[in-house]
Amino acid sequence: MKFLSILMLSAALTLTLLFPPNPARAAELLMLEQQGCAWCVRWHKEIGEAYPNTEQGKRAPLRRIDIHKKWPDDLENIRIERTTPTFILIDDNKEIARLRGYPGDHFFWPLLDEMLSQLPNR
Repeated sequence: MKFLSILMLSAALTLTLLFPPNPARAAELLMLEQQGCAWCVRWHKEIGEAYPNTEQGKRAPLRRIDIHKKWPDDLENIRIERTTPTFILIDDNKEIARLRGYPGDHFFWPLLDEMLSQLPNR
């Protein structure tokens, strides 16, 4: 009986190593930006430093993307935008919401909260 338990445990471990579970991808807030974008600079000055320390930043970490560089392969399902800054909330590589432009710090947070409210509950 003990041998059978060890054999089953060994088989389960082998299967896990050969076929690891597909980890769920967390939400991300993409920030599409470009050099010389005054509104991007303003966002970084007013929001950027604080963002990672906020509840919003923990729920959807920021990922900066320069629109003039190669579009990341893992974002092939996300439509490229040329307006900067543009904020795209993604979850499991699917677009959830998009905000074009930076409306200032007083409006950004409520708009971001509205975007985050559209994330699926887990």
